[in-house]
Amino acid sequence: MTCPAAIAGALALLGVAGCTEPQRQGQPAFYRDLGSASAQVDAEQARAMISAYRLNAGLGTLALDPALAEAAQREAAAMASSDKPAQADAVKARLAKQGQPGAEANLSAGYRRLAEAFSGWRDSPQHDRVMKDAKAKRMGIATAYAPGSKYQVYWALIVAP
Repeated sequence: MTCPAAIAGALALLGVAGCTEPQRQGQPAFYRDLGSASAQVDAEQARAMISAYRLNAGLGTLALDPALAEAAQREAAAMASSDKPAQADAVKARLAKQGQPGAEANLSAGYRRLAEAFSGWRDSPQHDRVMKDAKAKRMGIATAYAPGSKYQVYWALIVAP
């Protein structure tokens, strides 16, 4: 024979368990806050997002390139260190000297999430041209964090033939 108090207790626990919030799934990488020293942009997610955008414009997809990723990391780190965005023309000249002729760059600061950076670039004619460069086949992307900066997160996207 079962105890009525035990049954009532079990039913109460089941009722309370049903009132809890469901576990949240992991946040998509393009919404992840990159405003910390340990945070890094998800390059594959960025590649997929930019490639889908390019496909919608009738252009080809991009491949991640380790050399361009290194160059992007150097540029993002340099901007964070100097606490100011760099000029794309200077970066393109450096890349040409390093054997990356025809490279284009989006350099920016202040966006804390990939989705924000992508939207900002898409809405800027100059940055949008870089993402839609018809010659581009490869890309590298990086962020760097500067905690004392008004911008905090610096971005470098480099595309090349």
